[in-house]
Amino acid sequence: MLGATGLLEGSGLQDMQAGTLVLIVLAGFAAGWVDAVVGGGGLLQLPALLLVPGMSPVQALATNKMGSIFGTTTSAITYYRRAHPDLRTAIPMAAVALAGSFGGAILATLLPAEVIKPVIIAALVAVGLFTVFKPTAGELTQLRYTGRQHYAVAAAIGLVIGGYDGLIGPGTGSFLIIAMVALLGYNFLAASAKAKIVNMATNLGALAFFLPSGHLLWGIGLVLGVANMCGGYLGARMAVSKGSRFIRIVFLSVVGALILKLGYDVLFPAR
Repeated sequence: MLGATGLLEGSGLQDMQAGTLVLIVLAGFAAGWVDAVVGGGGLLQLPALLLVPGMSPVQALATNKMGSIFGTTTSAITYYRRAHPDLRTAIPMAAVALAGSFGGAILATLLPAEVIKPVIIAALVAVGLFTVFKPTAGELTQLRYTGRQHYAVAAAIGLVIGGYDGLIGPGTGSFLIIAMVALLGYNFLAASAKAKIVNMATNLGALAFFLPSGHLLWGIGLVLGVANMCGGYLGARMAVSKGSRFIRIVFLSVVGALILKLGYDVLFPAR
């Protein structure tokens, strides 16, 4: 029969200080709220995980995915029950994104994130400028494509952003939302609702690789998951009740924060 020490082995909780645990809970709750509204919760969650003594970047990424899947699942269900997103686009897109995320997770163990961070910063700047200078974008749903072309563009978005989520992660929900607004023509609320379903699949795809690889710290992941779930539920309810204008404002705030964070990482890389 396993003792307490044996049970905690591999959980990441055995040597954790109380202050670090509180920080992770707070980061998980805030990340769940941000993810539910516009995505980008990893901006809060990943740095908090990297404060855990002895945690490697790959372990942090894997554990982040476990925590996030609780939040994205909760917010996806909340959006579905209250906003009724069109699953004919969301489900195929999620399936392709899951495969892309699995492939991205494999690359995460092979490629340094610094290789593509400058490209991501440029994309975020473009996204921010588009949102600022196109204030009417995302107010109303005006689909740009129909039939097979619509689903082909949706699948391409899912594949590319799913791969990014498995490889790096932060900002995935934001990229999904702006891609569905700018390329498919959804409003911010409809895009956010679908993004949660797709984001849930990308987290699952990355976990499918990380779980058997031994990188996951399950104890910290469960703590994060509960906090993320609470934040995700609250965030989804607020987004549905306040609508596209509220989502657009939070979206711009998160994109700005992502640009600053990734820009700092590029200019001042960890040694």
